[in-house]
Amino acid sequence: MAQDEKAPLVVVMGVSGSGKTTVGQYLAETLGVVFAEADDFHPPENVAKMRGGTALGDEDRHPWLDVVAEWLREHTLDGGVITCSALKRSYRDRLVSAAPQVFFVHLDGPAELIAERMAARRGHFMPVELLRSQVDALEPLTVDERGAVVPTTGTVEETTHSALAAVRDR
Repeated sequence: MAQDEKAPLVVVMGVSGSGKTTVGQYLAETLGVVFAEADDFHPPENVAKMRGGTALGDEDRHPWLDVVAEWLREHTLDGGVITCSALKRSYRDRLVSAAPQVFFVHLDGPAELIAERMAARRGHFMPVELLRSQVDALEPLTVDERGAVVPTTGTVEETTHSALAAVRDR
């Protein structure tokens, strides 16, 4: 990174099970910036809702998104990578208002593949039954948003390398 270039500030977004944590950790380590998992910022009542099979609504997500936005604001100078579903444009706009330079890496793959991955993972509060609600809510990145769509249909290595290339080309 050039001396006058700012450290990257990245949101790895997508539906649950798309690989956000794996890709986010790889990006943060490779780029030499801090990593955070936005799921860790959910209040206990949100986690309980999801664990119980209830999809979150906007009213549930707004306070959580404000905490994510604050994390981004705090890392505008030193950079960072955070995972966040950021399913709707209005959610992403909320994050951009806190950190205009944020770059979104949208991990995108077929719902069937993601459901298989979700079913195989252990210890996460998000049940596979809520995947459909996330797929239905997802508003893909638009051309006026800073970001890139990265397919998740390949290997983990292919996905992480594609994500890194997208961030470096930002």
